[in-house]
Formats: sequence, structure tokens, C-alpha cells
Amino acid sequence: MRNVGATGRGRVPARVLLRGEPDGWHWVLVDDAGAERRSDFTGAGTRWSAGGRSDPEPAWWRRRLAETADGLREAVAERLTDATFREFGTEAAITWFAVAEPVEWEGIVTLREADPARFPGRVPPFVVTLEPGRGALLPDASLLFSTRAADAWTTLAAVAERCGTLPPKSSFLCGWAGHRSVRVGRGSLALSTGRGEDGVERLAQICGTRAPGWSGNPEMRFRLDGVDLLDEPAGDVVALLRELDHEIVRRGRSVRLAASGLTLHAPDGADEAERFTGVSLGVPAALSPLWAGS
Repeated sequence: MRNVGATGRGRVPARVLLRGEPDGWHWVLVDDAGAERRSDFTGAGTRWSAGGRSDPEPAWWRRRLAETADGLREAVAERLTDATFREFGTEAAITWFAVAEPVEWEGIVTLREADPARFPGRVPPFVVTLEPGRGALLPDASLLFSTRAADAWTTLAAVAERCGTLPPKSSFLCGWAGHRSVRVGRGSLALSTGRGEDGVERLAQICGTRAPGWSGNPEMRFRLDGVDLLDEPAGDVVALLRELDHEIVRRGRSVRLAASGLTLHAPDGADEAERFTGVSLGVPAALSPLWAGS
């Protein structure tokens, strides 16, 4: 992301503008004195490329732009509220209005009291305890690999309700019968299902992602044998798992515990001092025949 211009330090943010153009998306922060600061997002803009032909935009293009704008509004809100907390000890809430939907938006900024979860010990984390070969334990429920799909989706919906987030989002994921995810703080908890040889659709994989920085309310943690997989530096996590006699296999930026069906994911360019940002637990290969026929 590239920044152009600057708002005055110590000035309160007043408005934000989000705009998609043929060469990409950008947002502009306007402070209470009228000073502006522009930040450019990387990625595609709003023009449908037809390879030089004069083909009209496909029917799905406007929907894609709307989804992109939705995600960017969320990204802007997170960046602005984090910056406001660092600067003023408060957070920023944005009320968005469509100027030219779906590619141009204006948001009015108001300050609010900081989320209690920003202060250690104020809000208990949402802990997912992974149990290789069995599934995972949640604060008020369990997700076992013997769980049928309908029950897994019900459990995921209960997580969304507990955390005050949107209901589970369903999406297509190649190789799985079903895939749904919910937000937990600023992270995500996702479940994938597979259909066994008996024709029954059951839980087959549990995934979690969490970006660097503040983790939101509640903070989601993934634990295996007492190790916080996404909270400690990646190098320390690997060392602890080795001490617990887990066999470690590295594949690029990923670390796999083959016997356990667990994989840890690090972002491109991350080093050992940075944290893993994703974890997935599936049915171990040695147990998959039993799972398929259970």
C-alpha cells in the first residue's frame, strides 16, 4: 500500500473516501482540519478487461466489485481504528454511504471508547483446543470428525451468535462437500465437510486464520498440547512441538505434522520471529479409512 500526502499529527479523523478506478482502489483520510492523506491498495481496478475486444462486462462483474468494496471498507475500518487507538487511545467507527455504488463510498468517522479486549486480561480469549485424530474442543461445544454436517453447521452458527458476528458464510472449496466460515474477533473459523464411503457427509477439516496485529474481540487462540500455535513466534512453536515429539515436515512456508493431520501456515516472506497466521486440522491419513466408514 502506498501513502500520498499527510494529515496533521494529532488531528482527529473526520471522513474517509473509498474509490475504485481502472488502475486500482484507494482511500483518502480527511482530518478535522481538512488535510488529506491518500493510501493506494494493490490489485485490480474496476475495468473489465476483454483482451482488447469491446465485449460488455459479464453479469457477475458488478457483484465482484461489490464484494471487493465490502472487503476494502472493512480493511479501511480496521486500519483507521488501529491508528486512532495508537494516537488517541480511542477507536474509530465509520458510517458508510454509497456515492456511486459499488465503486465509490464516503464514510463519516466518529470516535468511541476503546474495546476492552485491547487491554490484556480484560476479555477472555476464544480458545479452540485441537485434538488430532478426534477434532477440536470449543468453549461451549465440540467439533469431532464423527460430527455430521448438519450438526457441524449448527455449532458454527452458535459460535457466530456467541461472538456477535454474521451467520456462517458458505463458499465453494474444491475437494470438499461443504465449506462454511465465521468471524471470531478479527480471525476466522472455518469447517469443511467430506462425504464418506457410506454416503454420509461429516466434518473433515477445521481451519483458523488470524492476521498479525490486534486480534479483535474475542481473541481466537488455537492450542495443541498446551502450545498457542498462533500466539508465539513461529520458530518457538516449531521448537516446542519438536520437544513434544511431533514429527515436523516443512513445505515452503508451511509446517506440517504429518502424523497428526495438522498444518501451520506462515505468510510469504515471514521469518522465524513472526507468527503463523493459519492452522488447519484434518483427519490423519492413518485414520481416514475408519472415518469414511464410520
